[in-house]
Amino acid sequence: MRANRREILAGGLAVAGAGALPAASGPEPLPLRRGIALWPWFSLTTELPAPRTDYAWPPFQADRPVPTRDDLRRLAGLGFDFTRLPLDPGPFVAFTGARRAELLGTLSAAIDAVLATGMRVLVNVQANAATHHYTPDAFYGSDQAPLYPAYRDLIAELARLCTRKGSGRVALEPVNEPPQACGAGAWNRVQAGLLTAARAAAPDLTLVATGACGSLVSGLTSLDPATLTRFAPLLYTFHFYEPYLFSHQGATWLTEEPFYRWLNAVPWPGNPARMPETLGAIRARMMADTKIPRVEKARDLTVIEAKLRDYFAAEPGPAYLMKELAPVSAWADLYGIPPRNVLMGEFGALRTDARYTASRAADRAAYLGDVRRAAEHAGFGWSFWNLFDGLGLMDDAHVIDPALVAALGLGARP
Repeated sequence: MRANRREILAGGLAVAGAGALPAASGPEPLPLRRGIALWPWFSLTTELPAPRTDYAWPPFQADRPVPTRDDLRRLAGLGFDFTRLPLDPGPFVAFTGARRAELLGTLSAAIDAVLATGMRVLVNVQANAATHHYTPDAFYGSDQAPLYPAYRDLIAELARLCTRKGSGRVALEPVNEPPQACGAGAWNRVQAGLLTAARAAAPDLTLVATGACGSLVSGLTSLDPATLTRFAPLLYTFHFYEPYLFSHQGATWLTEEPFYRWLNAVPWPGNPARMPETLGAIRARMMADTKIPRVEKARDLTVIEAKLRDYFAAEPGPAYLMKELAPVSAWADLYGIPPRNVLMGEFGALRTDARYTASRAADRAAYLGDVRRAAEHAGFGWSFWNLFDGLGLMDDAHVIDPALVAALGLGARP
């Protein structure tokens, strides 16, 4: 069994060939089983334009969707046992004195509001790549990054705040989706420094470690957890949006892969017989757009046709998902990490705009249910992305989608 699992991890685990040491030791981390991200409660900032390096006050956009206390009670009633609370570190570093204290007080009150429902809280620090100054690279691109010392100090301060709320109720995830390459030594040094600062500030707090390359599966399986045992209690996290051709169809923000903006009617499961239907819907969307040059559309269509051939050839469905998650199970088994200590920290699928048909809605719910069941079958906890926005459980009117509730295996308590 171990030999087969090593083969699964081939090329992804730096020390597999030398023999892995058990990494599961020390106190047990906080149990986190069924969660949901509360973005953009402490995200969507108003950063002032360069050359300034500060924010408007208050720094978070007033019109961003924020959960009400009733929303939080409803989430707890559905069966979520924790919330993942994303936090943009920029304002917390930019402001000092009374304003920084006010920001921390607001965060403290938000944590209290969630805890009052009986749910636990995972505070997750997410630097914003869309800013011009307080970027992931500036904060933790390396341990020599210009803002790394300030970021490390903030992690220690957040650890102290979390531990005051109770180490049996709150955990801390110092970085979201590190930008370094899989297995990069730079990320190992950065993470060790951040975990060291957090552990010194909060000896009993559950901390969350991740791999590089955007917290992908391949990032986690490239991580050697034997070097992190001194930071226990510790959870390990990864993000899962495979296959992206389904989960991110219609995404306009993937500017390096602009073909995603045209995708629609990509089905789940991926039956090859539906490829002509999908291509027809994509061509119709392109024809309806009069702003994008025809040469650009032709370029994107060539890429799309190749991607769709691969997608349908893989016949993605429940078995496909189990196969994609298998390397995480193999990695955990290799290092003696109990599956309950592994968290699928993000998964979701984009809800498109007016073209979001009943068929697409059903496919989205089916996909989310299949991903959730695959994670639970592996023994992993999970956190759904997100409460609001195009991937959200709620719409702008704070109405919960019942199909997604069912897909997540949740329901109102009696």
